[in-house]
Amino acid sequence: MPKTQNEWLQIARDFDSTRQFPNLGGAIDGKHVAIVQPPGSGSYFFNYKGYFSIVLLAVANSNLEFIYVDLGKNGRVSDGGVIEDTAFNKKLLAKRLHLPNSTETAHDLPFVFVADEAFPLSEHLLKPFSRRELTYERKIFNYRLSRARSVVENAFGVMANRFRIFHTAINLDLWKTEIIVMACCVLHNFLRRRCTSTYTCVNSVDREGVEENMVYPGEWRSDPPRHAFDSLDNTRRKRSSDEGKQCRQRYADYFGGIGKVPWQDRMVQKNFSASDIAA
Repeated sequence: MPKTQNEWLQIARDFDSTRQFPNLGGAIDGKHVAIVQPPGSGSYFFNYKGYFSIVLLAVANSNLEFIYVDLGKNGRVSDGGVIEDTAFNKKLLAKRLHLPNSTETAHDLPFVFVADEAFPLSEHLLKPFSRRELTYERKIFNYRLSRARSVVENAFGVMANRFRIFHTAINLDLWKTEIIVMACCVLHNFLRRRCTSTYTCVNSVDREGVEENMVYPGEWRSDPPRHAFDSLDNTRRKRSSDEGKQCRQRYADYFGGIGKVPWQDRMVQKNFSASDIAA
C-alpha cells in the first residue's frame, strides 16, 4: 500500500497515462474463493451462489498488481458490504490513507477509487450510474470508469488462469487456505514486475481497439475457473452519500468536457464497455 501522497500520485499518473482516468488510486473488486465446508461451520461460509467460500477483496493499480488485499470474510457476506470491515475502508473513511488533497490533484477533482455496482458510492469511491437512469453523459462516464476498472478484473483473471488452485474448492484448514491465496497474490505481483512478457503476453489480458471500436477479450476469459472464483454481486441496495453523488457528477462533467477522449463517442454509440466482453 502507498504510504505517502507522492506514492499515490505516481499510481494516479500511471492510470492517467494508460487509462486516461485522472486522480485514480486503484480499482476495487472482490471474488469468492471456493472452499470445502470447514468442520462444524454450518452455513457460515455458504454463499448465495450455492457453495462455500471466503471472500478475496483487492485494490489493483494500472499494472494489474494488487496494492491491497483483504481475505477471509465468510461467503455469506455476498456483496459490497464486505469492504466495510476492511482496514482499507476504515482508513479511507477516517482520512488516514494520506490521499492527495484537491490542491494536488488534476483539475481540482477528488482523489478516488473505482468499483462496480456491488460497492457503495462515496466521496472517494466511484461506481457506475444505474442502467435505469442513464443519459448519454452518464453512458460516457460508465464507459470511462469501466476502462479503468478492468485492470482489477484482468488481475484476478490472469492470477486464476495461472494458479490453478482457484479452479477447485480448496480442501484445507482455513488458515492454510489463506496463506496459499495470499502467496498467489504476492507471486502474481512479482511475476507482473519481473516476467511481464512471459507471465502475461499481449493476448492474455483484455485489449481495446479504439480504431476498430472493438474490445478484445483476454485469453483468461476463455478458461474460467471450473468451480468458482465468482465476482461479488449487487444483492442489496446501498445508500449513496451526497458527497459521492457530487463527486461522480464532477467526473461525468469532466469526461464530457475537457477530459474527453477522441474515441469515447464511437465506443459508447456501439454500446461497448470493457466489461461487456465478460458476457
